[in-house]
Amino acid sequence: MSSGRVILNEQKFGFTLQRMCQQLIENYHDFTDTVIVGIQDRGALLSDRIVGMLESQTKSKLTYGKLDISFHRDDYRRRDDVIAPSPTTIDFIVENKNVILIDDVLYTGRSVHAAMSALQQFGRPGRIELLVFVNRRFNRHFPIKADYQGMSVDAIDDAFVKVEWEHLNGKDQILFFEHREKKST
Repeated sequence: MSSGRVILNEQKFGFTLQRMCQQLIENYHDFTDTVIVGIQDRGALLSDRIVGMLESQTKSKLTYGKLDISFHRDDYRRRDDVIAPSPTTIDFIVENKNVILIDDVLYTGRSVHAAMSALQQFGRPGRIELLVFVNRRFNRHFPIKADYQGMSVDAIDDAFVKVEWEHLNGKDQILFFEHREKKST
């Protein structure tokens, strides 16, 4: 992939994560009757970081799991490549709980829609809120909105936003690419 333009640098990345954590603490205090669920696999990277920061700040252990949505997506039978699911690691019931669903980028809303469908296997939540690092405001296919967002990006359909993580990519940052490169065959 060609190099992208940095739209959130390392310093602002940390400040943004901290701000989102503070918003959650203000709304949920000790997180009683609240669970956090990261959407595999890119949302789980964000939720790992958020949960670590929240547990450090609140000095308490949060109820946290990761959700695979592979077979709940509306396009899983239309793909040319084989789906390699990530494990779901939820060992709790969400019945009547507040669920904070976490994903890295909100784009069309299809992943979040699939996550809400997959979440039903674990009970009926009292409430679901969505936290995303990047809210791409154009091209939503479902009427889904973020309750918490790190930043908002206006981008045309051909553009691509990528969240990079220090432990995987060497630096915490968010990149913007004008065009997604086509896979070569």
